[in-house]
Amino acid sequence: MQLTLLISSLNNDVDELINKMNISSCAVIVNQCDKEDETVIEKDYGRIKVINSKGRGVGNNRNLCIDNSFGDIVLFADDDIVYDEGYEELVINEFQKHPEAEMIMVNVRVCEERRTYTNEESFKKLSGFNIGRYPAYSIAVRKEVLDSKKLRFSPLFGGGAKYSNGEDSLFLREALKKGVKMYASSICVGQEIPRPSTWFNGYTEKFFFDRGVLFAYLYGNMAWVWRIRFVLTKKEMFKGQIGRSEANKLIKAGIKEGKELKKKEV
Repeated sequence: MQLTLLISSLNNDVDELINKMNISSCAVIVNQCDKEDETVIEKDYGRIKVINSKGRGVGNNRNLCIDNSFGDIVLFADDDIVYDEGYEELVINEFQKHPEAEMIMVNVRVCEERRTYTNEESFKKLSGFNIGRYPAYSIAVRKEVLDSKKLRFSPLFGGGAKYSNGEDSLFLREALKKGVKMYASSICVGQEIPRPSTWFNGYTEKFFFDRGVLFAYLYGNMAWVWRIRFVLTKKEMFKGQIGRSEANKLIKAGIKEGKELKKKEV
């Protein structure tokens, strides 16, 4: 069984990136920069395919990674993660021990303020109630499932896209809708190196509007429930930066735009 890292990169020297990330498995690196070409680097431990692309947007980047992926298991990665020794064996062993699992969420160590999840239980099944907190870099999935279910990321959301974030949540919800069997594992594969966010610039008007667009895509006709829930439960988070009433109006406007966009896609 072979693991391939699918690495989303922006303006990096690829040779330096491979060393910095401590890569010791096969990989596909899509490096968004000012040129376009493809190369294959042969290492003792496997093949690394490098695609330099002028395209922008993390969704487009990850989709290009998927389109060029190979192997049995793929693990999505960002270019600010340093992988632990033996990460490949850890992930492969989890899939071998759990043949029922089609997708497994693994741990990556991050700083406290950026932590959205920690898988503490050894292994558990996931549902629609607990998948929203997982970032893309936690996702390991069987390649045959990616192909057969035609799973792709939305190019509308995430760093470099029109709307700020949420491409990972949309990807996981689509996987759930298509019946992918999803689990969480307590194994840890690496550590994120802190850096400025590629999309978060504070609780600005754009943040709340974009959150509304995302709610429309995630929850459809129930988006209004999540709008109210967000404004009420997260008010301390953005207190002093924007009023609750204004935040509510912006999310509502974003939901309206999201619904109109979805209608055009049908």
